[in-house]
Amino acid sequence: MKRVFQPAKYIIALLSACALLVLAALNIRAHNGRATEIKPNILFILTDDQAYQTIHALGQREISTPNLDSLVGAGTSFTHTYNMGSWQGAVCSASRTMLLTGLSLWDARLHENSIDTLVSEGELWIQQLKRAGYETSMTGKWHGRSNVNLIFDHVLHASTNGPGQTPEGYNRPLSKDDTTWQPWDKKFGGFWKGGKHLSEVMADDVLELFAGSKDSDKPFFMYISFNAPHDPRQAPKAFIDQYPLDKISLPANYLDSYPYKEDIGAGMSSRDETLAPFPRTPFAVKKNIQEYYAIISHMDAQIGKMLQALIKSGKAQSTYVIFASDHGLAAGQHGLMGKQNMFDHSIRVPLIITGPGIPKNELRDKQVYLQDIMATVYDIAGLPKPEEVYYNSLLPVIHNKGSKAVYPEIYGGYMSLQRMVRTDRYKLIVYPKASQVLLFDLKNDPDEIHDVSKQSRYKGTLEDMKMRLIRQQQQLNDTLDLHTILGHNG
Repeated sequence: MKRVFQPAKYIIALLSACALLVLAALNIRAHNGRATEIKPNILFILTDDQAYQTIHALGQREISTPNLDSLVGAGTSFTHTYNMGSWQGAVCSASRTMLLTGLSLWDARLHENSIDTLVSEGELWIQQLKRAGYETSMTGKWHGRSNVNLIFDHVLHASTNGPGQTPEGYNRPLSKDDTTWQPWDKKFGGFWKGGKHLSEVMADDVLELFAGSKDSDKPFFMYISFNAPHDPRQAPKAFIDQYPLDKISLPANYLDSYPYKEDIGAGMSSRDETLAPFPRTPFAVKKNIQEYYAIISHMDAQIGKMLQALIKSGKAQSTYVIFASDHGLAAGQHGLMGKQNMFDHSIRVPLIITGPGIPKNELRDKQVYLQDIMATVYDIAGLPKPEEVYYNSLLPVIHNKGSKAVYPEIYGGYMSLQRMVRTDRYKLIVYPKASQVLLFDLKNDPDEIHDVSKQSRYKGTLEDMKMRLIRQQQQLNDTLDLHTILGHNG
């Protein structure tokens, strides 16, 4: 596949040349006659619905992401980063609630409205950054009803919802002749509402923010929250044309239909699942993958503009860039199309961190949570992490490759319909409504195809994983009773 040249790839060389100058935020300068500590800048880029396997440099060779590749080369990537799940179909809402409050899944559900309280009291972590001297800015998707203008110094474009799928975007394509809806056709609105693609609008916003911060002596915190690559997966035709269908592979775990879809909340009544026809077909899945890759590549080009603006601002060497997504997505894997499931394609996300002193072109395979970003930002800014924050800074793991795992296991839950626990070797998934317990040996089966729960040689592992799940439930205030289905009395 032809790779699009992007000058932003030279951010690797730039950061390498400047690293010794900035080990950085530690330097001292004069301010009003007094010595003050220079705090590093933070550029936080968050995407929507981007699965972990959608970056070329991290293993997906069919997709072109030169600018995200440049971040991988310039920093440290976490290869096993997870969102805990959701108490509702809108997984993004739950994920961002956890990110903004620092609370684990079920505590965040109980305190979902606490974001408004935190904002009114000026205690949201972004407001704490502001009090610590940061100039704060945002553009893109925002969670909740809170007045975003009370949180950030500068708000350019903020929306609580995405562009919205067009009616014509569901249940398609039905056949190779089904060309009613085209991702580059602006008449359908969505990302094209207003005439310019929303991802391009956001890139323009960031260029404006950098232009405005050029002469400021304050450190900046920018919260850039893309709606892409959430549906409707629209992109200019040139990006669609990068991905001919005959060059797109079906997922190894492709299914026409998932046998438990109705029992896990991922059936025909689920909005995400109705984007493609039931049962799935190889053609329909490939078309969805084509459009998914295209909107990611288009978004990657906009990220390139942002990275170039950062370089031109002269502040790249003192800036941490954090890139992640709020959750993943199925695109035909296991016969699913959404993120309302406990498979890695839907709960595992990319996470890349670059900045002063961050090792370059390195991977960390320890299991972490997406929401650890919040605690990491506290650490970067030199602020104490509040006691109620469940998550942990990733800087110790970044700087000590041999450090022990932050979490002995990763927990996941979706409504009362699914539960999951994962170690670095095994995953247990429980479907209470379907009375099903699934066990996967991830070392031998990374695509989670073969349930080994009934194989005698995994009997001890199965019992261990059941106990781990019950322990996680107790620690995370999960009140769903699984003792009967798991065969445990306590």
